[in-house]
Amino acid sequence: MSFALLDSVNVLLIGIIVAIAALLPRQGKYGRISTLLIAGDWLGVFLLSILVMLVFDGLQGMVQSFLDSIWFGLILLVTGIVSFFATMLSKSGNGQKLDGFLAPVKTPSWKTVGAGLILGLVQSATSVPFYAGLGYLSIGEFGPAIRYGGLVVYASLALSLPTLVAVLVGLVRKYPESPVGKLFELVGQNKERVTKWAGYIVAVILCIMGIASMM
Repeated sequence: MSFALLDSVNVLLIGIIVAIAALLPRQGKYGRISTLLIAGDWLGVFLLSILVMLVFDGLQGMVQSFLDSIWFGLILLVTGIVSFFATMLSKSGNGQKLDGFLAPVKTPSWKTVGAGLILGLVQSATSVPFYAGLGYLSIGEFGPAIRYGGLVVYASLALSLPTLVAVLVGLVRKYPESPVGKLFELVGQNKERVTKWAGYIVAVILCIMGIASMM
């Protein structure tokens, strides 16, 4: 669960949700668009998790040995350190990344689901916490129903933060003068700083997990 929650810090998806809310008029179809986008992302995470779990189930001995070895903790630590410095050195340029995704998600359609699906696949396929969480689930003494049924919960946790942001943004659109609206206005004025702090927090948590795993 902790690895799935770490995986939920999907800055690109969250950025797209906020950008859609900012671009659409007050009476626009934000609710349908954000729901389809998150559903597509969830499907991408879920489908990839099934594939990875099938592979891990066939390599349980190797997965167990790797997770018990110092190498697993070292990889988490190195990933955390690299993420920390990558966040520190990153420059504002998310607008260019978002442009490629905004076109198919300005109106609710199957393209919106497809864009979310691609986001989910790419985010998970490049995420160390994603593989780590599934590795622990694979080697746990659970039956197939728990392991594969648990992937529904796993994918849902991995989308928990973007879903929360989507709901809060929807409230802001309806009630811009509410406390939540004022909070998002403050976040919007400091979005680069907030994004960096989110990256730092994930990096530090990965370092702590890595050190704990090696002890």
